[in-house]
Amino acid sequence: MAEAVLVTGGAGFIGSNIAAGLAGRGRRVRVYDDLSRRGTEHNIRWLLETFPGLVEFVRADIRDFDRLRAAAADAPVIFHLAAQVAVTTSVAAPRPDFEVNALGTFNLLEAARLGGRDPVVVFTSTNKVYGGMEDLAVEEGETRYRFAGDCRGVSEERPLDFHSPYGCSKGAADQYVRDYARIYGMRTVVFRMSCIYGPRQFGNEDQGWVAHFLISGMKGRPVTVYGDGKQVRDILFVGDLVRAFDLAVERIDAARGRVYNIGGGDRNTLSLLELLALMRESGGRPVEPSFAPWRPGDQPIYVSDIGRARRELGWEPLVGRDEGIARLRAWILDNERML
Repeated sequence: MAEAVLVTGGAGFIGSNIAAGLAGRGRRVRVYDDLSRRGTEHNIRWLLETFPGLVEFVRADIRDFDRLRAAAADAPVIFHLAAQVAVTTSVAAPRPDFEVNALGTFNLLEAARLGGRDPVVVFTSTNKVYGGMEDLAVEEGETRYRFAGDCRGVSEERPLDFHSPYGCSKGAADQYVRDYARIYGMRTVVFRMSCIYGPRQFGNEDQGWVAHFLISGMKGRPVTVYGDGKQVRDILFVGDLVRAFDLAVERIDAARGRVYNIGGGDRNTLSLLELLALMRESGGRPVEPSFAPWRPGDQPIYVSDIGRARRELGWEPLVGRDEGIARLRAWILDNERML
């Protein structure tokens, strides 16, 4: 196959949406994934069937440097999404979490650096690098937490405070990606992301909570809420995230070496309890959750300040919260047998 954009973790939820967007515009895409996450086998089958001749699949682990270097050798752009994504898994098994997230990202950076193509590298980090943010005053309402005072979101200037093995491994990777731009002059960009949701998301209780709740409600499965359910996140529809990736590549001269908080912003916030209420109001099967203790490092509220991305990339979310949830619900209904 000729030169291709590399998407690590490309059979996952976000990766498959990126790959589909690229292939839909006629770009060649190389998907690198070990298919360890549930649902990836469906996503890669869909990509290969929908875009024959444009999508190449490399089944391999991000920890395999030789395979990764070969896959990255001719890539002009690399979207690095391969990761261990759950805080709970990182607490139970910190070594593989480190190896996949920190060492895997180091492998990717070295593969890109040694390949000689000077590719654009966009890395998906996480808001967990900011830790519990205990210094920010929070007010408790009936269904959600709110920032006290005039704070409307967390900016990239906030000090890092890694909490949980997952926060440490992703935080280390985040800083490596940033520093490779400074030390080696590479064209790297970091996206510190909030909660992303949308089609092709096979959510579970460890990651992808919007999809997990909607799928569980449709299937009549039990739902556990960790904490009191008033936790708030700014949720972002995956199509808007794909646009942000595209803009970072298009504007790489401005974006190289930069970090961006990417999420729905203060106009697209949602608590767990509020999502459960929306599900009841939609006429679906009622979900009465059970409750369990808070998870390590869980933030009562996290809302992204997306001002930097707006100014430097010309990006902001276009799909509102309710519209995006309706689109995800429609995809779930159309693909119920896979879930």
